[in-house]
Amino acid sequence: MGALLWVGIGGFLGAIVRYLLGGWVAARWGALFPWGTFVINVSGSFILGFFLAFAQDRPWVHPSARLMFAVGFVGAYTTFSTYTYESIRLIMDGQFALAAFNILGSVVVGLMAVFAGVALGSAV
Repeated sequence: MGALLWVGIGGFLGAIVRYLLGGWVAARWGALFPWGTFVINVSGSFILGFFLAFAQDRPWVHPSARLMFAVGFVGAYTTFSTYTYESIRLIMDGQFALAAFNILGSVVVGLMAVFAGVALGSAV
C-alpha cells in the first residue's frame, strides 16, 4: 500500500505541473502547434533520463523516492518520457531491432489507434 501512496502523490503533483506548464506555454507561444505538449514531452524525457541515471549508482536515493518521482511524477507529467527512456535502454543494451520496433511501432500504431478512436468516436 505504501508504494501506491508514493506513486499517487507523485502522480498528483506531476499532473498539476503538466496542466500549469502546458497552459503557460500555450498562452505564450500560441495554439497553432501543440507547444505545451511538445515542451512537456521533451522536458519529461530529459528529467526521467537524468533522474534514473543519477539514481542508478546512488543507493541512498530511497526506493520510495524513485517510485514517487520516476513512476508517479514523471509518469503523470508525461508518458512519452517512459517510451523514450525504454527505447534508449534497448539501444544501449544492443537490442536494435526491438528499439526500432518500439520507436516506429509506437508512433505508427499509436497514430493508427488515434485515427481509429477518432473515427469510432465520431461515428457514435
